[in-house]
Amino acid sequence: MATDTDTTMPVRAQGRILALDVMRGVVIAFMILVNNNGSEQTAYSQLRHSTWNGWTLTDLVFPSFLFMVGITSVLGGAGRNASRGVLLDRILKRAVLLFCFGLIVNGFPLFPLATWRIYGVLQRIALCYLVVGILYLYSRKVGTFAGVAASALISYYVLMRWVPVPGYGLPTRDVPLLDPSGNWVAYLDRILFPGRLYEKVRDPEGLISTVPAIATACLGVLTAFWLRTARPAGQKLAGLVAGAMCGLAVGELWNIWFPINKKLWTSSYVLFAGGCSLFLLAFCYLLLDVKKWQGWWTRPWVILGSNAITAYMFSELLAGLLHAIKVNCGGAAVSLSACIYQSLFSHIIDPSFGSLCYSLSFVAVCFVPNWVLFGKKVFLKL
Repeated sequence: MATDTDTTMPVRAQGRILALDVMRGVVIAFMILVNNNGSEQTAYSQLRHSTWNGWTLTDLVFPSFLFMVGITSVLGGAGRNASRGVLLDRILKRAVLLFCFGLIVNGFPLFPLATWRIYGVLQRIALCYLVVGILYLYSRKVGTFAGVAASALISYYVLMRWVPVPGYGLPTRDVPLLDPSGNWVAYLDRILFPGRLYEKVRDPEGLISTVPAIATACLGVLTAFWLRTARPAGQKLAGLVAGAMCGLAVGELWNIWFPINKKLWTSSYVLFAGGCSLFLLAFCYLLLDVKKWQGWWTRPWVILGSNAITAYMFSELLAGLLHAIKVNCGGAAVSLSACIYQSLFSHIIDPSFGSLCYSLSFVAVCFVPNWVLFGKKVFLKL
């Protein structure tokens, strides 16, 4: 991991799209918030993942972050004048580091070797970044990324809908479509990593479902192509809104035959979530890059977004530590995180609101390291 300590770095660099910085901060803050409910049982429904088919606001967080990974793969710009070999080496190293960070998050603090989970959020980001990064090295064409995205979504639909699952049969005939255990994603993951899956018999970041996740990153790349054109800001905004509306419409239409499902990252989910990400980006772009409503209110989001991986890693490691420490609370042995919620937050108005207060407090704690780093002009980069 490199450390950028350039004290001349402004909040908004020359030609930088401030909307992306703010959006990144908003998304990482919401990601930390929903990952750390005071109580999963009492938290508001929109702050929890959908049980299976369907969606909540929480289900839109991860694809938004992956969408921005695609954007920054194009607009990041650092080192673009280097040779293709140097850039390829850099992409490989970043992907490996991200994957390793994900393994650390999964194992911390006890690192149980027998059940150590291999899949995870950072691991999926690493794989998607690797694919779109290498593609971008060899092709800067819209058609390439549109073709990859379309191929990924269609082939995934064909596999999940029309190919019989060993031991279960043909979806919709012998087993319900997207049956929680009788689908290709869960079937292959149980073979590859038995005993190491997040939900025992399935994993929300499984291997096959990473294929449509690559399409999410490709949508980000296509968005970056649009943003870096010489068109006026108003036309760019109109294009973002049009793309968002198309994504929502096609995603909802495909939902009829291939339900929106975050845990399986279905093709309809990719398009629907992509439309939501585009709407959020369009809203930020309207306020910050078209209307120029910039000021103090953007600073917290820029601070979080400037070291997004740092914020995420700190939040996950802190949560893992609080969960691992067992204490006596009210006569029962519970995790330290549960004890903090029960003692300080659960009685604030009602358990649901108390859970939200715990989450907001957790985000505030995670904000502090980024605030310190930002103040010292230190930006940790892979």
